[in-house]
Amino acid sequence: MPTTGHHTLIRGGEIVTDTRQFRADILMRGESIEAIAPQIAAPTGCTTIDARDMLVFPGFIDPHVHIHLPFMGTLAKDTWETASKAALLGGTTTMIEMVCPASGDDPTAALEVWMSNARDRSACDYSFHMGVTRWDDTTEAALTSIVRRGVASFKVFLAYKGALGIGDEILYRTLALASRLGVVVTAHCENETLIAELSRELLAAGRTGPEAHHDSRPPRVEASGVDHLMTFAELTGAETYIVHLSCAEALERALAARARGVRVGIETLIQYLVLDKEDAERPNFEGAKFVMSPPLRDRSNQAVLWNALRRGDIDTVATDHAPFDFATQKRLGEHDFTKIPNGIPSLEERVKVLYGRGVAEGAIDLCTLVRVASTNAAKQFGLHPRKGSIALGADADLVIFDPRARSTISARTHASAVDYSAFEGMSVAGAVRDVWVRGARAVEDGRFVGRVGHGRFLARPHRSASLSMSGGTHG
Repeated sequence: MPTTGHHTLIRGGEIVTDTRQFRADILMRGESIEAIAPQIAAPTGCTTIDARDMLVFPGFIDPHVHIHLPFMGTLAKDTWETASKAALLGGTTTMIEMVCPASGDDPTAALEVWMSNARDRSACDYSFHMGVTRWDDTTEAALTSIVRRGVASFKVFLAYKGALGIGDEILYRTLALASRLGVVVTAHCENETLIAELSRELLAAGRTGPEAHHDSRPPRVEASGVDHLMTFAELTGAETYIVHLSCAEALERALAARARGVRVGIETLIQYLVLDKEDAERPNFEGAKFVMSPPLRDRSNQAVLWNALRRGDIDTVATDHAPFDFATQKRLGEHDFTKIPNGIPSLEERVKVLYGRGVAEGAIDLCTLVRVASTNAAKQFGLHPRKGSIALGADADLVIFDPRARSTISARTHASAVDYSAFEGMSVAGAVRDVWVRGARAVEDGRFVGRVGHGRFLARPHRSASLSMSGGTHG
């Protein structure tokens, strides 16, 4: 179908996709990419953008964020206005948020809460993973209806006992339903019982500070959670996706399952690649800024994760963005580490750190950057080729990136509503210069110029022939 609308021509940039690099012009018309060629004549009235000496990426996709998040007695600080601005300033044009209903909440009502918080408030495109935290006589029908609406992935927690965590019966039923519907189940892999018991012992021994958080959920606990999920996935035939994998032990178990035919995608986080458990051990309660689950690991794991990205063993790099203020919210756990709201804000920093500490320092190449921060997520979650690609007819989600620039990360300059940055003072090579979302300029010369409300809900297809989906690709 021809696209109507204004033309924008990006001239002379080095285009980077998941498989190749080449110099060419890109012509956007309306919301789509209309032409890609070595030289394109500018149509009458066209806006022309000079991208010489610049890299041109497809819009980046963060497949794991928390924006509306009631958690541990408090509420995450960002709204869709602040979060989507932060995302765009960091080159992310699409986010997939986790819907996390409390254990007794109706899933349909919970989804509507999450959708209403994003509707008309996001400057970038968005979708959701539907959290499963209960199972009764109505759950299967409710989840099936939610999949029809285009929320074609579930989320389960094998952690947070008495809150978001689920038992084996719900895990089995969720995976079995997902297998029938043709949707992927994303999973937080730990062990809620082990964590609860280890935490109790640590507190009884007087270890109450944030540095004890790691020992309440050591690598073996995460690895056992991966093994547990893989067993259930193997028996049900469900496709799974491990979120925020942090360590060598968990990676080994996931790859072993993949080798025997289990369908499993693997995600790590930008935090695990550049921060480590010593950050969570900083004195004067500063370590609380770095408390998340699974926790930051020993620094030796960083090389393992970078190597796995380079080999293609790890599919995606996300953020698990979960912003809680240090001055007020993190201090809820000042005398008990189990009460520290879990999460590290990282939405705006993901791509700049992945480039600056990954590409610029030789850990990964540019095509790997695009694969793990954009294309693989689009393919995993039913958004490709409209998202995650630079191709004719694809959405005109584009990022012009200046590899010669250098920036220093600070809470003083980020767009997120949270009061600290976990990457404070980190100097990185490269900077996002310009961003478009479906052909509309959102960032110009590093400044947000987009429109709150421009972002659309992305209805994603499932793979079951027995279901018909209401609406199109974009709801």
